[in-house]
Amino acid sequence: MATLPVYRWRLAPDGLATRRQLRALGLRPGGQEVAAQLERPRRRRGPLVAYLYRVDRARPVRPMTPGRAAALAAAMRARRTCPTCRTDVGYCIPRSLGMCVTCHDLPQS
Repeated sequence: MATLPVYRWRLAPDGLATRRQLRALGLRPGGQEVAAQLERPRRRRGPLVAYLYRVDRARPVRPMTPGRAAALAAAMRARRTCPTCRTDVGYCIPRSLGMCVTCHDLPQS
């Protein structure tokens, strides 16, 4: 098994990009293998690792279809709906609380 080339933070050659950088360019990895690895050193822990992909092999992002847009809207609406008071609170319900902040702060009776 071949090992990946490892580059230090901000020293990767042109033509390689992370997933986020590809997305900013309107691209996606498109099933290609990881081309290299980027490491950012940290003081007391192991380095942060990011995988790099070749930009020339990247494919365009698939366009948003009406069905995918509807599914995404439904999923976000479900994350904003409090299971206790059944209202759309306008923000994503914290998973740690399991309900909106207003319902959580009400005294239990």
